[in-house]
Amino acid sequence: MRPLELGWYLPTHGDTVRFNDPSTDVVPSLELFEKIVDQAERAGFEYLLIPVGVACWEAYMAGAYMAARHARIRPLIAARPGYINPVMLAKMISTLDHLSKGRIAVNLIAGQNEADVEAEGVTLGKAERYDLMEEEVRILKALWTSGQPLDFDGRFHRLKGAEIRPRSYQKPHPRFYLGGGSAQAWDVSARHSDVHLFWGDTPERVGDNITQIRKLAERYGRERDIGFGMRLQIICRETEADAWSAAEALLAKTSEQDRERVIQRTATSEANRRIQDLAREKGPLIAPNLWTGLTRVRQGAGIAIVGDPQQCANVIQRFIDVGCHSFCLSGYLHDEEAERFGRLVRPLVAERNPGRLAAGSL
Repeated sequence: MRPLELGWYLPTHGDTVRFNDPSTDVVPSLELFEKIVDQAERAGFEYLLIPVGVACWEAYMAGAYMAARHARIRPLIAARPGYINPVMLAKMISTLDHLSKGRIAVNLIAGQNEADVEAEGVTLGKAERYDLMEEEVRILKALWTSGQPLDFDGRFHRLKGAEIRPRSYQKPHPRFYLGGGSAQAWDVSARHSDVHLFWGDTPERVGDNITQIRKLAERYGRERDIGFGMRLQIICRETEADAWSAAEALLAKTSEQDRERVIQRTATSEANRRIQDLAREKGPLIAPNLWTGLTRVRQGAGIAIVGDPQQCANVIQRFIDVGCHSFCLSGYLHDEEAERFGRLVRPLVAERNPGRLAAGSL
């Protein structure tokens, strides 16, 4: 069995306790980031998902700064096809890999929101971006692992004698994560990912998807290399009633128009469509203590674990039992929810899975 790993989220777009209520907004700042990362490390989280997007601060700058100021946590930072020349991207990542002594991982993202992608100057459609992503990952891996200058003649890139210094600190190279629900996303994961992160779904569906992706990976001789995880929100309180009260408070200022805007912005994303379909088909709960409410206010990971510590640990265990080993979590406020997870839920998960979690909190 693979070791279990826990990741937290750094909201470089800011934080809140009530969506669509500016009076509760916590603006992004160094002070906010420090508070969240400090607490995430103390709570025993091993990696830190740093988002990208129009509302977010620049991820590589933020990730490098956080890695320099903290002792253990590993930044998980996006490689987005078409944004950065792959030779330069390989050098950026390998430099941070050395400076952090091997604490960088790569998050493969094709883009959820077409309007944002176009606004940032990337003109390729979603299908072409996945093709470009696959080509660029091959270039990254070759630049990090080959001792010779790289000649590459691909559909999107042509390189003659490309090389970088330093090559990656981690051997053979940093780990790749990918979250996506389309056939193309699954294929790229099967070829290249160390961890395929599912967004919220039922444990039964996730188990079926793991079987399918592992079969894809078998075509590339990687069925033993790829692992699986969940990207989820969590709302944990000492009592279930308090947890549901906190969940409902997050939506107190949200209208149906707010939900429609989220749906329209992510219409081309298979994973987002799956989450919205779950919310429509199953209502507030897709399984015990798995809540769809946040799909009304945010794209991406909109399914939340809601409950008391035992209930939250039960949900995580159900995903462990179907084959997940990595859990990338977040919650509001992010520093406070990380503290509660480390104090209330992590010990229960560790107890149920002896020897599979890394050493405890700081």
